[in-house]
Amino acid sequence: MSVASLQKNDANSHAVRCHGLTKTYGQGPTAVQALRGIDLEVCTGELLMLVGPSGCGKTTLISVIAGVLDRDGGECSVFDEDYKQMTEINKTVFRGRNIGFVFQAFNLIPTLTAAENVAAPLIINGTKRHAAISSADEVLQKVGFDRRMTLSFPQDLSGGQQQRVAIARALVHNPRLIVCDEPTSALDPELIGEVLNVMKDLATSGMTMIVVSQCLRHRIVDGKGAGAIDRLRSSSRIDKRFPASRERRGALPGRP
Repeated sequence: MSVASLQKNDANSHAVRCHGLTKTYGQGPTAVQALRGIDLEVCTGELLMLVGPSGCGKTTLISVIAGVLDRDGGECSVFDEDYKQMTEINKTVFRGRNIGFVFQAFNLIPTLTAAENVAAPLIINGTKRHAAISSADEVLQKVGFDRRMTLSFPQDLSGGQQQRVAIARALVHNPRLIVCDEPTSALDPELIGEVLNVMKDLATSGMTMIVVSQCLRHRIVDGKGAGAIDRLRSSSRIDKRFPASRERRGALPGRP
């Protein structure tokens, strides 16, 4: 697995700290160890790209960080909070306030408009419908939607537009961390660029982001903003940070 890092803000302020993180699926001879003693630090305002083949543990890692999957061992804190110390209700509240998740699939509700899809998390958490729709419209404008497009249903939008709606939905509650699980994997090649441009704008604005991808062909950061590419092959530590354009080698242990 490889990691590309673009750091914009205070290197001493950490959004994520993981140490000795482990996760195993199954038991006995068929057990699969997805995470093997992972050490990882993500600074506030940093864009971190995790790149590797399918099955190497990328989604498992970000699911643990996002609090949707429990770790087996090790330590993991997000904004200095440990999920292990939270009740399920407190964990849900924490995720709702601090983390936005962009999935591989768009996961849009087909009977709702773009604005209603984006507003749904706010309405579920008690925001009045009018205020939620207003917030959704504002966020959709940030990802390139005009007023007419906010009233469109998912089936009337292209794949790239649907993924922009999904990104807006992850942003609408003003999270401190955005986690993206292969956000372009379901898109046709000609639509990937528009989604990457939205994510690049978020990264350069100082949003803390962890983005998973299977390949480096489509880079979110480029030109003056290019981050270092980390080739991780033999070490479980990935917590050092190097200036842009430098390369280091190590390993993020994952599934066999």
